[in-house]
Amino acid sequence: CRSPGSPTAGREGAAWRGSQSGPLCANSLWGSAPDSRAPRIRNAAAAAVVNSAPGKSIPDAQEPPIGFNRGWGTRAGVSVGEGAEGGCTDCPSQATPSLCPTPPTAPPTRGPGPRAPRGKFVHSPGDSIGWRAVGSYYRQPIEVHSRPRVGGRSAARPQEPIEKRNDETLPEFEGRRKMAAAEKGWCLCELLRFFYSLIFPWLFVCGTLFVCLLIIVLWRLRLLLQRKKKSASSSKTGKHQTVIAFFHPYCNAGGGGERVLWCALRALQKKYPEALYVVYTGDADVSGQQILEGAFRRFNIRLTRPVKFVFLRKRYLVEDSLYPHFTLLGQSLGSIFLGWEALMQCVPDVYIDSMGYAFTLPLFKYLGGCRVGSYVHYPTISTDMLSVVKNQNVGFNNAAFITRNPFLSKVKLIYYYLFAFMYGLVGSCSDIVMVNSSWTLNHILSLWKVGNCTNIVYPPCDVQTFLDLPLHEEKATSEHLVVSIGQFRPEKNHPLQIRAFAKLLNKKESESLPPLKLVLIGGCRNQDDELRVNQLRRLAEDLGVQEDVEFKINIPFDELKNYLSEATVGLHTMWNEHFGIGIVECMAAGTIVLAHDSGGPKLDIVVPYHGERTGFLAESEEGYAETMAHILSMSAEQRLQIRNSARASVSRFSDQEFEVTFLSSVERLFQKCHTCTN
Repeated sequence: CRSPGSPTAGREGAAWRGSQSGPLCANSLWGSAPDSRAPRIRNAAAAAVVNSAPGKSIPDAQEPPIGFNRGWGTRAGVSVGEGAEGGCTDCPSQATPSLCPTPPTAPPTRGPGPRAPRGKFVHSPGDSIGWRAVGSYYRQPIEVHSRPRVGGRSAARPQEPIEKRNDETLPEFEGRRKMAAAEKGWCLCELLRFFYSLIFPWLFVCGTLFVCLLIIVLWRLRLLLQRKKKSASSSKTGKHQTVIAFFHPYCNAGGGGERVLWCALRALQKKYPEALYVVYTGDADVSGQQILEGAFRRFNIRLTRPVKFVFLRKRYLVEDSLYPHFTLLGQSLGSIFLGWEALMQCVPDVYIDSMGYAFTLPLFKYLGGCRVGSYVHYPTISTDMLSVVKNQNVGFNNAAFITRNPFLSKVKLIYYYLFAFMYGLVGSCSDIVMVNSSWTLNHILSLWKVGNCTNIVYPPCDVQTFLDLPLHEEKATSEHLVVSIGQFRPEKNHPLQIRAFAKLLNKKESESLPPLKLVLIGGCRNQDDELRVNQLRRLAEDLGVQEDVEFKINIPFDELKNYLSEATVGLHTMWNEHFGIGIVECMAAGTIVLAHDSGGPKLDIVVPYHGERTGFLAESEEGYAETMAHILSMSAEQRLQIRNSARASVSRFSDQEFEVTFLSSVERLFQKCHTCTN
């Protein structure tokens, strides 16, 4: 046997260094059975565990020298530590460990022979170290160990790992530090939970206060505007004078919407001559008299009563160039500010939106206290536009880079659905709704859901003036004119006309068609329209047809009649055109119409009349080119028959029909205007 204290002792044994030490028994450590082949002990802590007695600890132990038996000290199947009173098995008379003078009986051998059974690793009470601390050969922890109890019986308890023992021996201040950190975390969680519980009540209270404050402010504004309206509507005689206002920021333009405006004013002035008529316009660069002269020059309409023009300075808020993205939403929100400017300058009794700015309707109805009506030429958003985005088709309102990206298409579709919902809400505020075609009626009913107060009022067309033109069987010149009438706006799709005409010229060379010329007639509202005309000129140059294409901008009405009287084909290429006044004027002048196969032209205008053809429809460039070639190849008698049928079908679009249907539709707006007289 050796005495402990060898410098080769493991680090686990050092944990118990400094206590009472006792000698190690060599036989109890390494055993005396020659055939024992248990693994070699590499940790001195095992020796300390084996030789520890109750109330004592072994400071250190040493590996057995070379030649000693490396078993776990078993004899005749008896485990180490299981002798009398826990003493050494080789020294059964010793109750406590002591230096054993008996050397091993035989040197260690590794030959064949019976192997002694491995005994359980047992140590004295008070120690909780397990097999894990022994060495690198066996690291499985001992599940149970014997521990004396009162009465001499032993009980088994789970083995505790050494890590837990190390944690239990931490200094007291370490435990206090952890408790302080836990208390700090608990306080922070409780504070966050307290503030979270106050979020919803706080939002509810703030929202309620905001709504109440908004209602008070709006009510004060309404009272202010009502007092302003009473003071402004009083005539020189002291009686109340009804104020009828039209919201038309581009009234100086020369399109079909402007013709509706002037015809509506003329009809109302005939029926209600004592009323005061106001037009909100953004044409601040011209005077009111110049606007009236332009209406007479372009549309041959002269008003019988004076009109007050309220010039708006913020018309740029509804320009599409200001909103390269989210154009519909930007223009609609801009119209609210423009409508507010109009309302602050003049508060009418009857308000009619004649240009399609539906977001101004609740402003005039609820703040201005007006009876509101609207004439819808084209819905700001339609179900057809939703289908274009949903199907990822390229269009003037759906860029190609959006159609190629499914995520952007989904985002735009959600944006369109939300905007359509808001558009339906503001449109439902209208007391009466007038639409210009069956196509527009279907979309307005699906969006605004005001079928009980919606009527079709076809726009006025000066068909009588064009019907007075003589209808010749043959043209005076050998050159055939292809005429297009419409404002130079992006939705009119003038590039399609130029490309289709270029294809027609290529067919003319192979089919020996007569000489052709394309004349584009329209109005420019602003610099964007003028820029668009320049782009069309460059397109004609790129296609090599610049010598055969002419542009006529803002021409007088007499010049327009001359072109229509000489034209052979009237061209129209807008997809889903709401109506198409230019198409009706071409048919009345005796021009064979070729329109887009959609919208108002398909449903209301280019339809059979008494079973006879009144015009043609097409969709693509190739379709337009082939149809124009077919019309030009027809005989003069065949073309004359189509022209006569078309002329006879346009009487339902006359100015007289418009006045009758318009006055009957707006009559509800004047039921409470007792001062208005017939």
